[in-house]
Amino acid sequence: MTAVSRRNWAGNITWHAERFAAPESVAELQALVAGAERVKAVGSGHSFSDIADTAGLLVSTAALPRDVERLGPHRVRVAAGVRYGELALELDRYGLASANLASLPHISVAGTVATGTHGSGVGNRSLATHVAALDLVTSTGELVTLRRGEDDFAGAVVGLGALGVVTAVELDVVPAFEVAVSVHEWLPFDVLLEHYEAVLAAAYSVSVFLDWSRPLRGQVWLKHRVDDGAPGVVDEPWFAAAEAGPRNPVPGISAENAVQQGGVPGPSFQRLPHFRLEMVPSNGEELQSEYFVAAADGPAALAALAPLADLIHPVLQVCELRRIAADDLWLSPSGGRDSAAFHFTWVPDLAAVLPVLERIEAALAPFDARPHWGKVFPMTADRLVEVYPRVPEFLSLAGRLDPRGAFANAWTGRHLGR
Repeated sequence: MTAVSRRNWAGNITWHAERFAAPESVAELQALVAGAERVKAVGSGHSFSDIADTAGLLVSTAALPRDVERLGPHRVRVAAGVRYGELALELDRYGLASANLASLPHISVAGTVATGTHGSGVGNRSLATHVAALDLVTSTGELVTLRRGEDDFAGAVVGLGALGVVTAVELDVVPAFEVAVSVHEWLPFDVLLEHYEAVLAAAYSVSVFLDWSRPLRGQVWLKHRVDDGAPGVVDEPWFAAAEAGPRNPVPGISAENAVQQGGVPGPSFQRLPHFRLEMVPSNGEELQSEYFVAAADGPAALAALAPLADLIHPVLQVCELRRIAADDLWLSPSGGRDSAAFHFTWVPDLAAVLPVLERIEAALAPFDARPHWGKVFPMTADRLVEVYPRVPEFLSLAGRLDPRGAFANAWTGRHLGR
């Protein structure tokens, strides 16, 4: 039987479970869940909090059959434990691709979807919106299927592991396409503020990296779809940043693990992530946080963070700015609004990072900033229900799918009041 890791990827969380299991069939998983007083599922362990922790049984779906089945021209069925890099290779065999990808290709499909994880691009929605149906083992051991358009579906996709154990999902996919990456440095902070939306909309997928050192400036990663006929550069007088390369998103780190740059076209799955599929991007010695505001508030929110630069920089590895299109999923960080996202990769020192996060949350409070569910954040349940207004409906759904509270844990108690 596949072993279950006792710690998350970053190593900052050690699971408190009494038992660990990696069932090899859905029937075995159903029996385990039904017989456990408390139970949680863990994916690739890339969350940075105790969201997947439990005092009871911790189950991994990694040992379930890792199937990727083509259901139609643009639809596949994927086992929960499959990682996006593995999925990309299978899709490529069919001449298909995911419309977008997160910065890491090493994360599991179910865990990615459950936390509302995303890539970048003004026209690209979170990866959870690709889900057309999901199979879920509830706390009674029943296997249920929820489909797009059904009443509970929009509440269950970004389910935070609080509704059951996802065993498989059906995903919308697109014809394979090529992307070319160009990296430009350094864009002065005042130019970034003035032309914020133009910069973030300059390619199919765009990321701006800052380390919040002075002088404030950004490194711009432009990921152009080759079939768009885009030139791969921004033909504007204010975009004076010179093309650089190759670069790692984290300053001072070798570019060996980063995707190929320099405008060389390649399959989308080899360009949309920041890191190469075949290589480990880092050793996990980091913490991460991310906050989402309405896209229109992006420049003002970025300006509100600038006075904190001297607090942020000493505990920061890198900060990434991205844009994500709106969706209708209840607990999606981009639910109901096009969003600007501010992602922080920190040094692995929670005691030093938490006070900075409190200052960041205070600075972003006027913009109703929403934290990413899989990252580190101090925001409490009272505030979360204000920025995620559909939390009460989600809790009602949890009560119906998990009436005995088997999937509740300390994290849901702190952040959801369950």
